[in-house]
Amino acid sequence: MFPEGLSCLQLAGLKIFQVADVTALPRPLASYADGGLASVWEILLHRASEEPLNVVATAIFLLAIAHTFCAPLFSRIAKRLEERHHLEWLGSEEAAAEGAEEPASFLAVFMNYLGELEAVFGVWAVALVAAISSFKGWGVAKEFLESSVRFNEAVFVVVVMAIASTQPMLFLGERCLSALSRAIGGSPASWWVILLTVGPILGSFITEPAAMTICALLLGQHVFRYHPSKRLAYATVGLLFCNVSIGGVLTHFAAPPVLMVSGPWGWGTAYMFSTFGLRAVCAVLVSTAAYYLLLRKDLAALEQRVSLFDAEHPVHERAVPGGVILGNLLFLAWTIANEQSPRLVIIGFLFFLAFVDATRHFQRAVSLRAPLLVGFFLAGLVIHGAFQAWWIEPLLTRAHDVSLFFLSLGLSAFNDNASITFLASLVPNTSPEVRYSITAGAIAGGGLTIIANAPNPVGNSLLSRFFDGGLSQLLLLCATLLPVAVNIIFFLLLR
Repeated sequence: MFPEGLSCLQLAGLKIFQVADVTALPRPLASYADGGLASVWEILLHRASEEPLNVVATAIFLLAIAHTFCAPLFSRIAKRLEERHHLEWLGSEEAAAEGAEEPASFLAVFMNYLGELEAVFGVWAVALVAAISSFKGWGVAKEFLESSVRFNEAVFVVVVMAIASTQPMLFLGERCLSALSRAIGGSPASWWVILLTVGPILGSFITEPAAMTICALLLGQHVFRYHPSKRLAYATVGLLFCNVSIGGVLTHFAAPPVLMVSGPWGWGTAYMFSTFGLRAVCAVLVSTAAYYLLLRKDLAALEQRVSLFDAEHPVHERAVPGGVILGNLLFLAWTIANEQSPRLVIIGFLFFLAFVDATRHFQRAVSLRAPLLVGFFLAGLVIHGAFQAWWIEPLLTRAHDVSLFFLSLGLSAFNDNASITFLASLVPNTSPEVRYSITAGAIAGGGLTIIANAPNPVGNSLLSRFFDGGLSQLLLLCATLLPVAVNIIFFLLLR
């Protein structure tokens, strides 16, 4: 009656294990038992029928992605509603009363929140949790949020962004990059070139989120405040996203998609530099040079709006003592070294806040609004991404060579590229060629959208204020096509 060699107790334990596998969220891929199915379509249909929540979760995720492209529309609607509400209030009797305060428009505030790109995935995460509760019960949904989802990357990015945006770090970054900028003219165009080449490559040593923070802040001070043309503005953001995505691959710890696989696949800094690093440096230089040639008239027009002195003048006039800068650097190093230990990252950040207070004469108050919004964005993305393995895994494991590279690149546009490489690391006995193709495709497409790479929301948060109604995702996508094409050339065609 029982399988040969299994006692009643062993069989009971086996059944319990199988039930635990099936009820876990997200459901383990091995629990579907679809190894005998030949085509990807058959596997997807089987998994959808076995777990209908998969389809619902993916539909919610796709709606969230569509929302990111519609966010500027909600912002424009909110602005019109605020203007209409203000005019109606001015014509009311309440406005004539002494000391009257204009009430807020609930609908305008609600639309404004829907237009906040950083809030999109968090808002739709509420719908996802409601769906999980409907299918499985609140207890399962709560267990999923508490045990199955890891927010390490979100916590890390919040802290790194907060530290990297402090006055001593910007003072140091600006002084170092200013010397390079002055060496090639010191104009806004010089800052543009340096921040889009040297800045992203520094991400290999200070992590991509830190590099994105410093580059975005300095681009705001030295380029965007002079009101560049629309095409120059979008080209700058698109190029920044693409260059940061590949600029962090000279080492094994700085780029999120590389960090996910460096341990399981045994990739060290020497391997990353020889296999990916040199290609990345060449791609960064070629992409920046290509955009510089295409936009040289826009850059020349930008330079006419500012004197050479204004372009060279530092953002922070007060010098910061070396000891304060060293202290900030040590806290940044602690955060980087403990990236996968959120408790240690948070403890270090608490000590950092105390250090900022003790040196407040040379620091400005730590701004947490932008870092927390980015962290909220990434946390929502992680919640949604946990339910996408059911359809991503069969696509990755059944593609080969060139098709695998483009599949990884395309999937990165719709999901964090770190999750793409993480799923690939779970597949046993993959060849070096497969590992290279997946990773190269993920980093090559890391600039395509806001959600393609973890540092991208950081850049969006810091630069969207320079765009009327926020960044248009469609225009940003168009702006990334040229540097992504260059990435394809260096990481695929010239391999």
